[in-house]
Amino acid sequence: MATSSPSDGTPPLPAADLAKGTILVTGASGHVGNNLVRRLLEEGCAVRALVQPGANDRGLEGLDIERTPGDLRDLDSLRRALDGVTRVFHVAAKISTATSNPAEQRELYAINVLGTRDLLRASLDAGVERVVLTGSFSATGFDLDDPSQPSAEGLPFYPFRYAQGGGPMAYAHTKALAEHQALVFAAEGLDVVIATSCGCIGPHDYLPSRMGGTLCDYIDGRQRAYVDGGFSWIRARDIADGHLLAMARGRSGQKYVFATGFLTLGELFRTAGEVAGVDHPLVELPFEFVNRVAKVYSGTLARFFPKASQRLTPGSLAVLRMRRRVDSSKAQRELGFEPTELRTAIAEAVEFFAREGMVRRASAVSVPRQTAPEPATNPSP
Repeated sequence: MATSSPSDGTPPLPAADLAKGTILVTGASGHVGNNLVRRLLEEGCAVRALVQPGANDRGLEGLDIERTPGDLRDLDSLRRALDGVTRVFHVAAKISTATSNPAEQRELYAINVLGTRDLLRASLDAGVERVVLTGSFSATGFDLDDPSQPSAEGLPFYPFRYAQGGGPMAYAHTKALAEHQALVFAAEGLDVVIATSCGCIGPHDYLPSRMGGTLCDYIDGRQRAYVDGGFSWIRARDIADGHLLAMARGRSGQKYVFATGFLTLGELFRTAGEVAGVDHPLVELPFEFVNRVAKVYSGTLARFFPKASQRLTPGSLAVLRMRRRVDSSKAQRELGFEPTELRTAIAEAVEFFAREGMVRRASAVSVPRQTAPEPATNPSP
């Protein structure tokens, strides 16, 4: 993690202060949350994880942390989890890029919006010193005429695009409303900062995430075709460091967007093949054809199998087609954030999947030092 002081004169919170008291992490079993927990343990922090009963928390096995049962929809459990806590990382959220029915939309709202509201209220009541809320890049604004232009914190969230079908827009809406709750409680006196993540790539992806599962499919030869859209990604280590920097140096009520760089799916698969020692030819399919198939498939699957995981949905296709990039200069300037390399992130992910037996054919995993294909910061001239 970078140690330079912010350039605007804001006094940094000494890193040693993180080790004072207990830190609560929600969503600790997920990809971002698990990497964050491990990063906090490196800093010598006492970590308490809010664990939903019955959830898959394999990533927490063997870690020297305290687990407390709870649910974002249960205010009493949140108050118990916050007892004696000095700081909070609120990472947990329900993620959805698929077509959602009204029941799932209500669950998205209950967890992402009302759950965030209740956790922030309970944190304020408990005297928590600072909360860092994990934001989603989907709730960050973009240029409506050219979505591929770099997005930054100052662009307002556009609430209408891709609203049909209640897919990723329903999720994005709830994450934008969660950020609104953070600002509401900042006005009430809670010290809260928003740390926004792009698509995370790296180790400790136990569930795995949608992109993690896609990488596993490619390495094992199950991925036969793709559409060559692109997205901004972040190395798991970078987003964990970004959260610590937001906690230590972020200005209260401010949002910071973190990214390592931009890659197309073709570049991502090619790099994964190189570090894993495999070479699987892929057929590039036309966007419109795949989109038509995905609309039929996604809608049918959501109707009859609402709990089924969907990777290539109309919503995810729309996002990939936008080829969204990030201007992370605010995080670099104010927090000292230093993005690393996406090739390293991919190699770390492949190595993790091979070690955990989640892929069969990773034969030559390495973490080469190489410049990222494109820097995370791409501000307008």
